Amino acid sequence: MTEPRLNHVQCLDARGLHRMAYWEWGDAANPRVLVCAHGLSRQGRDFDTLARSLCGEFRVVCPDVVGRGQSDWLADPAGYQVPAYVADMVTLLARLDARELHWLGTSMGGLIGLGIASLADAPIKRLVLNDVGPTIQYEAITRIGTYLGMPVRWASVEEAAAYMLSISRGFGPHTPEQWLALTRPMLKAVNDERGAGFIPHYDPAIAQPFRQVTPAVAAAGEAALWAAYDRVRCPVLLLRGADSDLLSPATAQAMTERGPKATLREFAGVGHAPMLIAPDQIAAVREFLQPP
Repeated sequence: MTEPRLNHVQCLDARGLHRMAYWEWGDAANPRVLVCAHGLSRQGRDFDTLARSLCGEFRVVCPDVVGRGQSDWLADPAGYQVPAYVADMVTLLARLDARELHWLGTSMGGLIGLGIASLADAPIKRLVLNDVGPTIQYEAITRIGTYLGMPVRWASVEEAAAYMLSISRGFGPHTPEQWLALTRPMLKAVNDERGAGFIPHYDPAIAQPFRQVTPAVAAAGEAALWAAYDRVRCPVLLLRGADSDLLSPATAQAMTERGPKATLREFAGVGHAPMLIAPDQIAAVREFLQPP
């Protein structure tokens, strides 16, 4: 079975330098590059199934956003915000030196891609936004805040998987094997005075900036995101879980009517967010990236 290569790139932050990890699939010399960026509390191995499917056609690069997975944690939690992530990714893109670059982002990863694609002379040729848009339903922010950064510990991978399933129903149906594969990279093994166990792979401090988002702050951010969306010039595919509580039908519809006028694909029986494991979800991405 194909496995990825783990690499790192150094990025600048307010306190110095940090290393960002990225998982790379396919031929390292392939000039066609697809960057896949994960959601708020996730990590780059979320895209294993998609990457295995596409790595014959693309060099697929799946970063662990700083503070997650194999990447460093920041000394200053104020750096856990999208503009800083955009800066990190620009550093990564310089390293990749792609002749043809595409971006797929789930939730937070989509906002990072939107930030890059909205810049003048942006290198992104095609942009896939997975269940995210300029307007984010505040109810979803509240829901995510109930578990993000909370002190949790599990005795086994199976116990962790059951907990993560309880907070991730929106990911849609998966087999037990698929869910365990999604769970394992989310865990950090520990062995201390309490014995052996597992904790989340991410820095709990990523919750600090997130918890500072009020309805007023969200409204101001929404206006800026719509302005950014309207500046995007590349083709956009918008994926939406039909039961999503983060991306509303009204926002998705508006995204098909303004700015780059995204092509919308919805998936029944899925909320926030499609995990791009189901064959129809992978097919939607492949068809968009490989136009006739």
